[in-house]
Amino acid sequence: MDTSCTTAAARTCDRIEAGDAEIRAFVPEPGRRERLAREARTADERWGDPDGRPPLYGVMVGVKDIVHVEGVPTHAGSDVPAEALAGAEASLVGRLREAGALVAGKTVTAEFAVTAPGPTRNPHHLGHTPGGSSSGSAAAVAAGVVPLAVGTQTIGSMIRPAAYCGVVGFKPTHGRIPADGVIPNAPTFDTVGLFAPDVAGLTPAAAVLCDGWRPSQEAGEGREGGEAAGRRPVLGVPLGPYLERADGEARSSFEERVGRLDAAGFTVRRVDFPDDFERVVAEQRVIGRYELARTHAVWFPRHGERYREQTARAIREGQRMSRDAYAAALRARAEFRELLVAAMDRDGIDLWITPAATGPAPYGLESTGDSVMSLPWSYAGAPALALPAGRAANSLPLGVQCVTRPGADERLLGWAPDVESVLVGTSAPL
Repeated sequence: MDTSCTTAAARTCDRIEAGDAEIRAFVPEPGRRERLAREARTADERWGDPDGRPPLYGVMVGVKDIVHVEGVPTHAGSDVPAEALAGAEASLVGRLREAGALVAGKTVTAEFAVTAPGPTRNPHHLGHTPGGSSSGSAAAVAAGVVPLAVGTQTIGSMIRPAAYCGVVGFKPTHGRIPADGVIPNAPTFDTVGLFAPDVAGLTPAAAVLCDGWRPSQEAGEGREGGEAAGRRPVLGVPLGPYLERADGEARSSFEERVGRLDAAGFTVRRVDFPDDFERVVAEQRVIGRYELARTHAVWFPRHGERYREQTARAIREGQRMSRDAYAAALRARAEFRELLVAAMDRDGIDLWITPAATGPAPYGLESTGDSVMSLPWSYAGAPALALPAGRAANSLPLGVQCVTRPGADERLLGWAPDVESVLVGTSAPL
């Protein structure tokens, strides 16, 4: 079988041209096929010897349209002129290229990665949202157009779209993947992450992109029998107002999946956490809106008439917030992060497991859905993983979220295949 970059590039362009008019996961790019053909030829010439090829050789990647890629304009899902938003290529793109990957194109984002949706549709049902703000990246992987895509998460912008689209989404510890060359939303929370069809397809890219990656020895029992190195994680279910934000169907499906994990031999502990969820929601909003307003302090006065109302309203809200309120919210965040780790230590929890979203993807494209199931974990900067976990009654995907302590990204992905094998047992292909 031909595994050259040139062949992979041509096939990806064929898929985009054949199916993306309906899904609209990619930002239109005149000359895409010619650009990719040039880049693919260069890669094939550089790595002609199969034995010397890097780990992502020939992998086609969708890149969220707030990440600067040399030779491809950045629009950030907005009508602001691309030249006003221009910047140097993100170092994460350079890491992907050095690992042999090719950028298939920019994927659609909500405007400036806030809340105003882009045109992307859910591949499982075109009338439903794919989630946001990393909508195009999740949909492109779900539709089989690319095997890997880059997204970002401020609150729930990766975990939720992954759940809605039935793919794996990985949001590492805040700052683990460099964010230079990425248009910010709220830098305290903004985190670059990845989408793939499964954990096996995601882990090599995580190793390439995450600073200081060290393969974990943590794993559970192998799928084909025999124990792998390490041990199974102790799972924690956070009870209280947070979990109650999920709708009835999502909670019922989640409890069924928890039962499967318990039956498969995992230790599951139910813990009341967080203690003051509504305060966490309020403090996160203060930090997010305050920083969003400062991010757009130059662009908004110059191009405000080009912004969509949802984004403009969020910026104006942030402009009204005081520095004292912002400083207090940052202190509260630091305290919450300490509480998270302390709770895991106290109860011997390795992984929190929760619904990845409040339910299946809502009907309509006017909203990207509710991000609240990701909110406390993003607030703490903790790494999170969305895994497909069955279907709702309307056949749309549901997901389970796994979260561990900040900095333990390798352990999260080391444990994930064992959890994944239990969760996806009845997931139907797209």
